[in-house]
Amino acid sequence: MPKRMLWTTLAVAFVLVMGQLSMAQSPDPLPSWSDGAAKASIIDFVTKVTQEGTPDFVPAPERIATFDNDGTLWSEKPLYFQLFFALDRVKALAPKHPEWKGKEPFASLLKGDVKTALEGGDKAVMDIVMATHAGMTTEDFEKIVKEWIATAKHPKTHRLFTEMTYQPMLELLAYLRANGFKTFIVSGGGIEFMRPWTDPVYGVPPEQVVGSSVKTKFEMRKGGPVLMRLPEVDFVDDKAGKPVGINSHIGRRPIAAFGNSDGDLQMLQWATAGKGARFALLVHHTDANREWAYDKGAENALREAASKGWTVVDMKKDWKVVYPPVN
Repeated sequence: MPKRMLWTTLAVAFVLVMGQLSMAQSPDPLPSWSDGAAKASIIDFVTKVTQEGTPDFVPAPERIATFDNDGTLWSEKPLYFQLFFALDRVKALAPKHPEWKGKEPFASLLKGDVKTALEGGDKAVMDIVMATHAGMTTEDFEKIVKEWIATAKHPKTHRLFTEMTYQPMLELLAYLRANGFKTFIVSGGGIEFMRPWTDPVYGVPPEQVVGSSVKTKFEMRKGGPVLMRLPEVDFVDDKAGKPVGINSHIGRRPIAAFGNSDGDLQMLQWATAGKGARFALLVHHTDANREWAYDKGAENALREAASKGWTVVDMKKDWKVVYPPVN
């Protein structure tokens, strides 16, 4: 073999060996995930869409990933966390509303009977939300949310609600962003309830949050212009509303979507219906010891995931830990 060819062969071999060593020594991007099909499917998808020159390569501007919040990024039992916020607001506002003592659902809430209060269904929830989330400026509402989220604790775990985010999903968000993805929250929760804290908690800035909203009105006051929150629904970002919200706020169809319930089904369908490599994942709540175990409200999504080959995370088996360690 000529010397030049020999040195070229040795150089190529050296590069290949060093590359393999580098890969072997690289830290696990998802350390809280157990080795298995779910973790492998995530890494395989990310690898596939980020390798230039391959048929599945997706340019960075098109690497959009959308995440549901409740039950996907943090817990949602025994009530959605935003509802806990609303219940605390009812107690705080009660002195200004003596009529609530004889009016449902507020009368039951003030007695501590949440179950009876919520027997009124969606109407009861809407009455509570409108009474506690409207009638103030957007700046005042943001201040109230920030104060609450900094101190409020879950009644069962006694953790801050922001400490009940899922550690494996925090790692997943970081892993996607490290590979050129732009991550969005697309939730049925209130957009202005989430925006004050999603950046420090999830690394998702407020402009990358899509959610339900109330109507707002511009007003000019002595101190300057304000936006007033009105007791009227503007948009519900749930179920079929999620693809609509994605189109309105993001303007690109996601190539990856993450959810946990039937409320996320249409978002997963929308994301996976596009051309090229696509990814959908459902968080299945199977861990009654570390979190909660339930299928209710996710039956249709689980069936479709099975039929279409979407990734389903078995929380009990696929996650080494659920919540981040508390200092």
